[in-house]
Amino acid sequence: MNNPETPRPPFPPFSAETAAQKVRAAEDGWNSRNPEQVALAYTIDSQWRNRDVFLQGRPAIIRFLADKWATEQDYRLIKALWAFTDNQIAVRFAYEWHNSLGDWFRAYGNENWQFADNGLMQKRYASINDLPLAEHQRLFHWPLGRRPDHHPGLTELGL
Repeated sequence: MNNPETPRPPFPPFSAETAAQKVRAAEDGWNSRNPEQVALAYTIDSQWRNRDVFLQGRPAIIRFLADKWATEQDYRLIKALWAFTDNQIAVRFAYEWHNSLGDWFRAYGNENWQFADNGLMQKRYASINDLPLAEHQRLFHWPLGRRPDHHPGLTELGL
């Protein structure tokens, strides 16, 4: 079992290469839709703002993610590096999902991340907007789980 504070490379200060690695690792984790595993990337007392929800700590993150993925079915996410500094990364993202009625949505957003020296995320601030989507407008068609390396990213998809 992982120690609650198991370091997560790459570590700050970030370069363009290590910031991009951190972004892809976060995308892969969220596409797993495993709340317990995803929460291990955050400090025990991590602070979040997700839309209008404010959270602190891994137990709250796990509950939030479990509820999210129970509602946002067939969730597929793409993240893209926007900017970085020593211990901070900004990303833009889009994800597609449907509700229990089969209505599809694409969510667009931006996140600001701050990392501890051990590579765990201390703070996550997310601003997100949902757009109703006709099924024929969907762009994220890979099997559930990690986005394949050959699948286009946000820029290639014009998002």
